[in-house]
Amino acid sequence: QVQLVESGGGLMQLGGSLRLSCAASQNIFTFSSMAWYRRAPGKPRELVATITATGSTNYADSAKGRFTMFRDTAKNTFYLQMNNLTREDTAVYYCHGRYYRADYWGQGTQVTVSS
Repeated sequence: QVQLVESGGGLMQLGGSLRLSCAASQNIFTFSSMAWYRRAPGKPRELVATITATGSTNYADSAKGRFTMFRDTAKNTFYLQMNNLTREDTAVYYCHGRYYRADYWGQGTQVTVSS
């Protein structure tokens, strides 16, 4: 069983930065992939960023140039650094890990961007 514990959400001003963290109970080297998703009010869940076991990253168009996903294998934690936040980034963010063909999710953390 894998547990993913998120932290780092909160209220930010337009143009601000925020870093989300997802701490895993297992060695993330054994994860085939990790990702961040978000769900904004009234919208479907959106894939924001992914990182593979080899460290390759991909981003949604809405995140490119502003968000960076990275991992710290020593801490078994992966991150989403979000810069230049806009109101459209307001959502509940969920981390996801794929471990031995099973999917695991964090509890979600709210990010609210306001002026």
